[in-house]
Parts: sequence; structure tokens; C-alpha cells
Amino acid sequence: MNSKKYDIAAYIWPSYHNDPRSRIFWPDNIGEWQTVMSNMPKFEGHTQPRYPLWGYVNEADPYVMAMQIDAAADHGVNIFIYDWYWYDGMPFLEGCLNDGFLKAKNNTRMKFYLMWANHDVDQTWDKRLAGKVSSTIWKGGVDFDEFKILAKRVIEKYFCQETYYKIDGKPSFMIYEMLTFIQGMGGIDKAKAALDWFRNETVKAGYLGLDLQLTMRRHSDHVYANLGTQQQLIETLGFDGMTHYQYCHFTNIDKEYSDIMPDVQGEWERLSAAYKIPYYAHVSIGWDNNPRFEMFRPGVVKNNTPDEIEKALILARDYVDARPDHAPLITINSWNEWTETSYLEPCTMFGYGYLEAVKKVFV
Repeated sequence: MNSKKYDIAAYIWPSYHNDPRSRIFWPDNIGEWQTVMSNMPKFEGHTQPRYPLWGYVNEADPYVMAMQIDAAADHGVNIFIYDWYWYDGMPFLEGCLNDGFLKAKNNTRMKFYLMWANHDVDQTWDKRLAGKVSSTIWKGGVDFDEFKILAKRVIEKYFCQETYYKIDGKPSFMIYEMLTFIQGMGGIDKAKAALDWFRNETVKAGYLGLDLQLTMRRHSDHVYANLGTQQQLIETLGFDGMTHYQYCHFTNIDKEYSDIMPDVQGEWERLSAAYKIPYYAHVSIGWDNNPRFEMFRPGVVKNNTPDEIEKALILARDYVDARPDHAPLITINSWNEWTETSYLEPCTMFGYGYLEAVKKVFV
């Protein structure tokens, strides 16, 4: 048994329940389970379909979420990072968190925090149209006035929860797309003013401050050419920490999992050395988003078996152990990204294998 405490945080894609606004993508009223159910292999040797061992459960049911909390906590996953959405002036897909996790009687076994998934939305979630139509449905950027509304909701509804995750007494809040945030605000100065306001409001609400995190992308200065380098923007906006959401955001994943890991480990070390703020090691279970499309999509992680995931988690543990002055946080993609084939939940192919890998390393 491992006596050291680690913060093992799995992202949750909260789409597996009935949300009225999600019916434009999944009209059967069961969320993205509709897509999972229709999953088929696209080529000989394709390790699809994969189906949930627990069945097509309603994640907004507190009894279902209580089961998931127990399974996560028993295997060493002690934090859920909820993908959190805000479109057209209102939240989206909050049912898993509000009606499931927060109403589960055992939710004190885990912590949670929010990653604001502030990306634009097109038809990618609709398998009937994915890859065929690319028009934007919702914009992810917001202006300062709308940001104040959503940030106040976050402070008043979530930061106050007993189970909300904090680093050094500061509630953690992650932003998915820095560039979208800056553009929505109308520039870097207004973006900085908005985040300064958010920090002040958090302190006024009785907290020691705000732990502001960022999900990183491939290091590329030209993406931010009109604003400054990625590093300059991160420093200007005052982020406190960073991690990744997915391997596919920064390296080639169309190969063996064991061949991906040297690239991943190198990126951990590069970011840790290049930035003044902590980089929290990230482990992705895999990547294959073919379940979301009728046609074959290139880019598939091969042989992402539980044994390979265990090796990756050991590397992440070693990375944390070498940085005792940082929070012992490791992020994992994900708890339930079934349509991107990157999940910890038990499946028909590996059973509880992925969760057992986490348990072997951290419990």
C-alpha cells in the first residue's frame, strides 16, 4: 500500500444524461449513449466497439453516481474534474454534477473541481452530421459582462461545496482554451482585468485566493502571434498551474502507446523547466474518436492496455515525487470519454483493468 497521498483527478465528460439542450445532438433523450450504442469497428483489427460494463446508466441519478464514486475512490481516483459548459448565457450539461455527484450520499469520498470547456460547438457531437457539416452552433467566448455572471455562479454554487478541490486553500478552476477566452474578452488587457476581478471576487467570498489552471496545447508561438508567445500570455494572465486534457493536443498519437510515452514524458519535463508555475503530469488512457463518426477517422492509439497505462501512471508518480513543493496532482483523461476511447470506467474489453492499474500504482 502506498502511504503517500496523491491527488488523482479524472476528467468527466458529463453527456450521459438527458439534457433538453443536448437533444439536437442526441434526440433519444439518453445523451451520448446514443452514439456509444451504435459504435462499430471501421477496419479489420480495430479494437471497437467498447461498451460500458455498467450499462447505459443515467449519470444524473445520485444512486448511479454513488456507485461510480465508490468505484473511483476504491481504486485511487479521488478527484473528478467536471467539463463545465456555458453557452448562450446559461450553463449546459450540469445534470451529472448537480443532480448526480452533489446529491450522492457518499460524495465526501471525493473532491471535484471545474474545467470551463470554453470551446465552440459544431455538429461533431451529432454522429449523423459529424465530419459532414462544420457550422458553429454555439460560441465558446464570452465578454466581460457575461463572464461576471458565470463566474459568480461558479463561486456561489460550487466553490462553497465541502468537496470542492483546493490547492493551498484556493479553489481550483481550469480554463480549456486560453485564446478563445482572450478573444471573447476583446484582448489581453480585458482578459487580464476579468481574471483579476474573478480573483478578487473569490477572496471577497472568503477564500484565500483562486488557483487558476490552464489546459495546454502544442507549444507553438505562431498560434498567438498577434498577442505574444504562449508563455508571455500565461504569465500576463497570472495562471497558477497547468496540465493537459489529451495527448492528441500536443503529440502524434497514431502509434503504439509505449511509443507515445517518451514524447509525453519529454513534454512534462520541458514544460516544467520552461515555466515558473507548476505543470501537473497528465496521463491519457487513449484516443480513438471513430465512435463519433460514420466514416473512418485516422489517428488511433494502439495497444493502450491496462498494463501500458500502469507504466504511464508510474512515470507520472515519479514526476510528482521529484517535485515535493508542488501539489501532488495528476490529471487523467478520462473517467468516461467513451466516444474518444479514453476512459477509466469498466468496459467489455478490459473489465476493471484500467481502474486496477490506478489502484496498483496509488493505493
